[in-house]
Amino acid sequence: MPKKKLRIAVFISGTGRTLKNFIDWIQAGKMSAEIVVVISSAANVAGLQYGEEESIPVEIIERSQYGSLNEFSEANFNVCRSHRADYAVLAGYLRLLEIPKDFENRVLNIHPSLIPAFCGKGYYGNIVHSKVLEYGAKVSGCTVHFVDQDYDRGPIILQKTVEVYENDTPDTLNNRVFAAECLAYPEAIELIAEGRVSVKGRRVRIAPPKDSPRRNEINF
Repeated sequence: MPKKKLRIAVFISGTGRTLKNFIDWIQAGKMSAEIVVVISSAANVAGLQYGEEESIPVEIIERSQYGSLNEFSEANFNVCRSHRADYAVLAGYLRLLEIPKDFENRVLNIHPSLIPAFCGKGYYGNIVHSKVLEYGAKVSGCTVHFVDQDYDRGPIILQKTVEVYENDTPDTLNNRVFAAECLAYPEAIELIAEGRVSVKGRRVRIAPPKDSPRRNEINF
């Protein structure tokens, strides 16, 4: 399939460093996407500056303004719909969302561990890296996945690993994992833009590039 420039809504809850990474990749011509709106879970987060600097529309949608998870989720996805977003992309977003049918397999997240390890409700930021070090794991990394109705449970698109060093702290491990995230998330978005990603149940298939000889292979 021909490459498509994806219209993405980016959801943030903090520093916005993943949002900034997207902006840098797009401006360098290395990510086939357009950020059509930035949605923040709070009004005072630092990451909003990146959207404002690039004149990207910004929306603040706070959980406390809505009585139910369904109402809160619909408010968020109505913004995505109004901006004709192809995908909702969670970038350090810390609120649970109820995924509507029309956005099934159209919501992405990145988690700073190798799912299914060190993930789920309450596992975010340096909490994850502290748990990795406490457990004595020798590798960690990041996971890009589709989002379903629970934390960190949706089908996995891709993962990247980093080594865990004996002298690591949560901060040093965080820095290396985030460096991997800066590559993994744009790579996953580019694969989707190229039409190479398909989902069946929990399995995500990445088709080879169009000019790859593997496309002519016969599987027995």
